[in-house]
Amino acid sequence: MPSLDLTRFRAAVQDPGAVSTRAIDLHANAHDASHFLLIPQAVVTAKSAGDVAGLLRASASQGVPLTFRSGGTSLSGQAVTDGVLVDVRRNFRDIEVLDDGARVRVQPGVTVRALNARLARYGRKFGPDPASEAACTIGGVVANNSSGMNCGTVDNTYRTLESLTVVLPSGTVVDTGAADAEDKLRTLEPELYQGLARLAERVRNNPDSVRRIQQQFSMKNTMGYGLNSLLDFRNPVDIMAHLIIGSEGTLGFVAEAVFRTIPRLQHAAAGLLVFPDLEAANAALPTLVETGAATIELMDALSLKVGQTLKGTPAVVHDIAVRDHAALLVEYSAANAGQLEELQAGGSGILQGLGLSAPARFTADARERGQLWQLRKGLYASVAGARPQGTTALLEDIVVPVPVLGRTCRGLIGLFEKYGYSNSVIFGHAKDGNVHFMLTDGFASPSELDRYSAFTEDMVDVVLAEGGSLKAEHGTGRVMAPFVRRQYGDELYEVMRTIKGLFDPSGMLNPGVVMDEDPVAHLRHIKTAPPVAEEVDRCVSCGYCEPVCPSKDITLTPRQRIVTLRAIESARLAGNMALVKELERDYEYESVDTCAVDGMCQTACPVDINTGSLVKRLRKNDAGKLANGAWNAAAKHWEGLTRGAALALTVVDKLPAAMIKPPNLAARAVLGADTVPLYSAELPGGGSVRERPIPSGHIDAVYFPACVNTMFGPAESGTGGSPGTPGQGVQYSFEQLAHRAGITLLVPQGIDGLCCGTPWSSKGMADGQATMQEKTVAALRQATRDGELPIVCDASSCTEGLRHAVESEVPEEGQLPLRIVDAVDFAAERILPGLPEHQKIQSLALHPTCSSTRMGLNEALGVVAGAVAERVDIPENWGCCAFAGDRGMLHPELTESATARQAAEVVDMNAAAHASCNRTCELGMTRATGSQYQHVLELLEEVTRP
Repeated sequence: MPSLDLTRFRAAVQDPGAVSTRAIDLHANAHDASHFLLIPQAVVTAKSAGDVAGLLRASASQGVPLTFRSGGTSLSGQAVTDGVLVDVRRNFRDIEVLDDGARVRVQPGVTVRALNARLARYGRKFGPDPASEAACTIGGVVANNSSGMNCGTVDNTYRTLESLTVVLPSGTVVDTGAADAEDKLRTLEPELYQGLARLAERVRNNPDSVRRIQQQFSMKNTMGYGLNSLLDFRNPVDIMAHLIIGSEGTLGFVAEAVFRTIPRLQHAAAGLLVFPDLEAANAALPTLVETGAATIELMDALSLKVGQTLKGTPAVVHDIAVRDHAALLVEYSAANAGQLEELQAGGSGILQGLGLSAPARFTADARERGQLWQLRKGLYASVAGARPQGTTALLEDIVVPVPVLGRTCRGLIGLFEKYGYSNSVIFGHAKDGNVHFMLTDGFASPSELDRYSAFTEDMVDVVLAEGGSLKAEHGTGRVMAPFVRRQYGDELYEVMRTIKGLFDPSGMLNPGVVMDEDPVAHLRHIKTAPPVAEEVDRCVSCGYCEPVCPSKDITLTPRQRIVTLRAIESARLAGNMALVKELERDYEYESVDTCAVDGMCQTACPVDINTGSLVKRLRKNDAGKLANGAWNAAAKHWEGLTRGAALALTVVDKLPAAMIKPPNLAARAVLGADTVPLYSAELPGGGSVRERPIPSGHIDAVYFPACVNTMFGPAESGTGGSPGTPGQGVQYSFEQLAHRAGITLLVPQGIDGLCCGTPWSSKGMADGQATMQEKTVAALRQATRDGELPIVCDASSCTEGLRHAVESEVPEEGQLPLRIVDAVDFAAERILPGLPEHQKIQSLALHPTCSSTRMGLNEALGVVAGAVAERVDIPENWGCCAFAGDRGMLHPELTESATARQAAEVVDMNAAAHASCNRTCELGMTRATGSQYQHVLELLEEVTRP
């Protein structure tokens, strides 16, 4: 491969700084969700279609391969390269809803979940419904012709596409929906235009080609190029647009696409049907399909055994002794309750005749449906997460005609046994004849590769003998590229080769993907996963964590933090200490300093990893004895320190910024940006003491006001009055609300010296954390009369911190566990019913926090907010603000990046007030938006004042 001329690539884009060759950027971005690994020579963050056009021309002129990356959930290796990797997610996230939601124009960096969130208000949704919808992007959906559990071949990407804007390898940009698209393609790309017309005629005039294409594309099929476009369309522009679908970035770059949307059905009912074996389950499929089932998901016997180990497994699975059983998860969906009731009745009416092994019923209850889907969706997490250290999880998918699905599954199980792949579950979309299976192995030693090679050859024979496709959903990628000719035959394979040559004559766009003449290409470049940390070793690099990570647009994501650690360890094992040193040098800031440790990654992770736990441990390892001793001393003298911080903020609040900034910047320069907070004008003066007199009479709850409200004073009033009117703060507000509802609160004695322990935990100061937690838990034991009373906290992150603190306690025999309740939850359940009717404000912009999300408080938060305002708006681009205690003051660039899109949306809302449920998050959002954020309970107190 030619050496990269970095100067020419930098000249091709608007911002030369968007082209990076830093080792940490190369290794952090090298991974997608597949089992392949190639290290790029450069990573480019493209900003526009013009950037991409320039990069394509530079790639062709230099002979350097170029590959696009958006979500990186790719399972077949289609988003890795040893050339130039172009990130098209960060700056391609625009959505334009058309025709009242009937159509939508969308860019490639938008996730399916974000798109559906925008369409929800119109009662519409995107057709494809991949299981990875939280992380997969439209760019990946287009590249792979994604489908999913419900859409089948009717509402997949190919069928719902209206037009797209494509940047061809030559740099030509064509909007296929434009009136002049035909003329433009004919004039600017005459060889491509005429070549597509000739190919379409060649295929249509060959009866065997027509028959084979129609048979192959009657099923889900993402193997090779979408040759059905040569039959479905006459116009070369339309043929081109639909060939791009499923081409995995080998024919061009899709800068935006227009899709027809489908109705969003609000009502659903599901049931789990357990059969004695796969044959019986397969035999029931036609009858179930006839009842109008929207989804029919298959789980084999091993899937059921794995499912029995998951939390919340339904009794229908938990209570059976699994032998050869199989199950179908069946769901009906409808636009209204009447339609659903009719469908549900039809499904229930056939159950007795299906020969089930256990009683079954359909339920519309959201909790019960959630349990059933957790069983299905938890399979991947359970098997992949439990794989032996250092091994790789390989998830594959195939499709066969539905009548032979059961026989094919038995054939696969036989291959698992033949080659010793234990714990290989089979699950998938039975309605479409499409199933997934997983292999776990090292895929590194000669014997492991020989075994995988032999298994693959046999698997290919089994699937093709049944008239199936080797790829149904996940794309051909690198894993099946050597087998495309075997599936389609010589003639259609040559048609595909011609297509590639017409679009990409230099062959530089994602080579090795979709087609590869090397018969053992699928055995090359398989990545290893050396153990690096117990907290993250089970990571499968799926990237589900990335959309919710607040540092995703500025430094590293959780996946990238983990894979970079693996790169460091791999380099160390290889003796490449120069690379180790280079990666470790940048890892401190990129990973450790700029991680918000908010735990949002865990909420999205299919194997339940909290990368923040890893970062906390790394901070703990980095902290010296001096820092640990200082923070331990702080735990012992917390009252004095918090009052000192409050006094300092009060003094600073009265001084002009010109007097504060120079010494503040000097201190940061000397002592370090991760040690000295950066002053910013929106910081308030200090707060007040938390101590309260002991009330007489009956006590309803113990109130633990957070110490952050001592350090930071209240925001300005948000519901009216003169601008700049100071608020009363959440402690005052919560106490007033409780009084109005007839609830008596007890604030623990010595509260001003107590804390949940989060500041020590987030910084990795273990000694101080233990000291503070021990002191706090002891005080709470006393205040609650040994656990009799609930403990209410008024800051969501501190509520979560207190829960962790009491979890570390080992109660003595007979002691009740301490119960921690967030003030928002307490208000929704205990206070709101006791408040008088009141006038609400017109609108409220609401910011849930990472802690409220992790603890499941957002429903209660919405209820309380609904008591404040007639309209409550949560931004579609909501996410963790990354203020993270003091992280937003130490690294304000992190919070600025994390809140940029949400802040712009909030400004456009022009809401009457702004609220959250955690003081530091309120500060972060105030800085980001320029609007004062208050605790939602402060606003509730104001609107309910007598």
